[in-house]
Formats: sequence, C-alpha cells, structure tokens
Amino acid sequence: MASFDELNKRFAIPGVAQITAGNGGLPRISITTPAATAEIYLHGAQVTSWRPVGNEDVIFLSEYSQFETGKAIRGGIPVCFPWFRNKVDDPKAPSHGVVRTKAWELDSVESHGDTVVVSLSTVSDEGTRAWWPYDFHLVHRATIGAALTQELVTTNTGAAPARFEEALHTYYRVGAAAQVRIGGLDGVAYLDNTDGNREKRQAGDIVFTAQTDRAYLDTTHAVEIADPVLHRRIRLEKQNSRTTVVWNPWSTGAQTLSDLGDEEWRTMACVEASNMRVYPVDLAPGQQHTMKTVITVAAL
Repeated sequence: MASFDELNKRFAIPGVAQITAGNGGLPRISITTPAATAEIYLHGAQVTSWRPVGNEDVIFLSEYSQFETGKAIRGGIPVCFPWFRNKVDDPKAPSHGVVRTKAWELDSVESHGDTVVVSLSTVSDEGTRAWWPYDFHLVHRATIGAALTQELVTTNTGAAPARFEEALHTYYRVGAAAQVRIGGLDGVAYLDNTDGNREKRQAGDIVFTAQTDRAYLDTTHAVEIADPVLHRRIRLEKQNSRTTVVWNPWSTGAQTLSDLGDEEWRTMACVEASNMRVYPVDLAPGQQHTMKTVITVAAL
C-alpha cells in the first residue's frame, strides 16, 4: 500500500480531492465539488458518504462499523462479488464475496466541472482463489456530482468461463424506515429470504413493517424511496442489473449484528442493484460485463 504522501502526490487535486487517514487509519478519498461532497475508502472501494448540495447525507453509515483490515464496513455502498449473501455451496465462505474487505488500488481521480470521477481496481489473487477459483479484474468507477453514478466493470482474465453474482449494496439514510415507501416494483415477483426464499409477488409500494429481505426478479427499471421525514425522494436507476434487493433488518435482525446499533435500523433502508440467485452473470474468457447505477435526490 502506497503512503498517503505518495497517493496525494499522484492523485490529489487541490480543493477537490485529497487522500487522508479515515476511520481506523484506513485511506479515504475526500471529495468536494460545486455539486456535492463524498468519501470513498480504498478498503473495499466503498463509498461511505455522498451529500449533494442542499441535502443531508444520502448514505447511511453505522456508528458501530468496524474499520479494520479484513472486516467489512457496515453501511455505505459495499461491492459484493462474486456472490451475494452466503455462498450457496460453502457456508464457511465470507458473506457477500471476497472483495469488500480487500484494499483496492486507486487508479485515477479526475475533475470534470461539477463532477469528480474516481476509479479503483482489484484483481484475483491467492486470497480470492482460496474461495473462488476464477481469475478476474474488477474496476469500480464512481462519478461524484449532483448524481452519484457507479460502474462495476468485471473482466474474466482466466482461461475458463466464470459465473458470478454481484451487487452495489447501497445503504440509504432515511428519516424513519417505518414511514418510507418504495415504489417501482408493484407486480414484480420476488424471493422472500425471511420465508425460505419462497417466491411471492409485490402488491403496491413496499412498506417496512417487519424484517425485510427480498430479491425482486427480472427487474431493470427505476426504483424510488419516498421519505416523508427528510422530505426527499431518492431515485435509483440501473443498467445490466436484473435483480433488485430490498433489505431492512428491523429490530430483530439488528440485534444479531454486532456492527449495527440496536436502533440504527430505524434510519436505514437498502435498495440495491444486483445480479444474483436466478440471474447470475456468465462471462467467457476475455469477456467484460458492466453494471451501472445512477442515484439522484429530489424534494418530496
């Protein structure tokens, strides 16, 4: 890992982007544009803050998150790859894959008017092959501005075809989880992970009334979170993503997570672009796949 001085010499932009020691001493890119501020950790290539001008932070981050090498950051936007949730054929494998606890390489920081584009990358190594035997190159490209755009670019660098799952596991900060309404998935079939992954069908908006963990199937259109407490509407648009995961642990689930406060479930909601379970991604050797998301905020 390069030193902070070396990273700043290569990538810092005065008044716009700087690499400093974040929580736990982990390298963090702090970004300021005329349209927004943001923070991205090299640990997991994880966005932990995005605050458009005139708004409170859109991203939730737990006060109890463990900023340590080898441990996941609770909150923000974890990059899940090459599986989501538990690995189906190996319950001992790390949850949500092998890259969210890795230190990624910072490749570039570019300023373009009101936006800043940050690119980070990671590759397969002995640590990843211990759990998943395929070779890959991942790029996470985040564009910070009035919108938050993310691209997760996967290249199969091995000699064999590879099948994988992926997600940009976005934790949104909301005023009151029990009062938000999530629209855009009416009539869509979903797998209910709180009920043995039985297939069900959504009727109307999603409203949290208990622990919720659902994978909405074959959905490519936009989803919106209406937040009457913070008086805003968060919109998620996505490309090359065929599943949408909606999660809130509620009080019962929060108590089982050591890095989430017992009451923090009240101010978070996860709605995330993904390709998982019945919609994985298949890549032939040399092929590339890009999943893209665009998050915007408007007054409600």
